[in-house]
Amino acid sequence: MEHITLSFPASRTLQGKALAGVVGSGDMEVLFTAAAGDALSIDITTSVDNSTRRWNALFERLNLTNGLPAGKLVIHDFGATPGVARIRIEQVFEEVSHA
Repeated sequence: MEHITLSFPASRTLQGKALAGVVGSGDMEVLFTAAAGDALSIDITTSVDNSTRRWNALFERLNLTNGLPAGKLVIHDFGATPGVARIRIEQVFEEVSHA
């Protein structure tokens, strides 16, 4: 297991909390809590060692396409593909934006 902590500048503000995925599902769980501020802090626990570059690249792409909201993102990854990771992350951002 590897623990990764990242931080990215936030370009938008949301309100609320959201959960996507389930830890026991075999891929991943993402929890987002919106907060005031100018950064998105990301806490990742993953079963895939040496994956910091992959996570950085994913968040850089998300930042370019939609911008990132301010708050705290907690990810429990158990070997999900990058596509599944992106879907789960976008799900929590979308759920909170429509709350």
